[in-house]
Amino acid sequence: MKAVDYQTYCDKDLVGLLLEDDHLAYLEIYNRHAKGLYIKGSKKLDNNDEAKDLLQDVFVALWQNRYSLTVDTPLAGYLHATLRYMVIKRIVHKKVQTTYLDSLKFSTPIKSSSADYLARENELKRIIESEISSLPEKMQEVFRMSREHHLSHKEIAMQLGLSEATVKKHVNNALKSLRVKLGPLLILSSICLTEHFF
Repeated sequence: MKAVDYQTYCDKDLVGLLLEDDHLAYLEIYNRHAKGLYIKGSKKLDNNDEAKDLLQDVFVALWQNRYSLTVDTPLAGYLHATLRYMVIKRIVHKKVQTTYLDSLKFSTPIKSSSADYLARENELKRIIESEISSLPEKMQEVFRMSREHHLSHKEIAMQLGLSEATVKKHVNNALKSLRVKLGPLLILSSICLTEHFF
């Protein structure tokens, strides 16, 4: 009989009873407003299970915050405002979560690739330096002056007391020797070693 009586109460009366910790008034509020809130939540989230969770959150919040209400609080408006706030909060949380996961998905390989790239580049530089060091002494000296110090054949010839033809021959022979020894590495590598050494 008492439950039937609650169905006849207006929202204002139910809020008054809710302020007195009346569980049956709380149940009547749920029965009266849950369906509309659920439909609205489902449309906003496009997910029925999330809408059910959200509906539960709305009514838990109503009970926990009941003492902040007054008998003049428009109950339907209060419940829909709570739902709207929780929908926005959930959407923002999902976006932040997605952005974070995407950043992990895309940044980790990039960091890994970058580290791998540097490791390969350093290793290739070490190999090339080793091969340059194995060239005959005069050829190595001419080659380094040409490629590392960016001197012209004429400048090298003047500094070493050689003819330009001899300098050119040393440089060409050095390049030929290095290309023979490093050819496979140059083909397999994505690094343009000629920019660094040749």
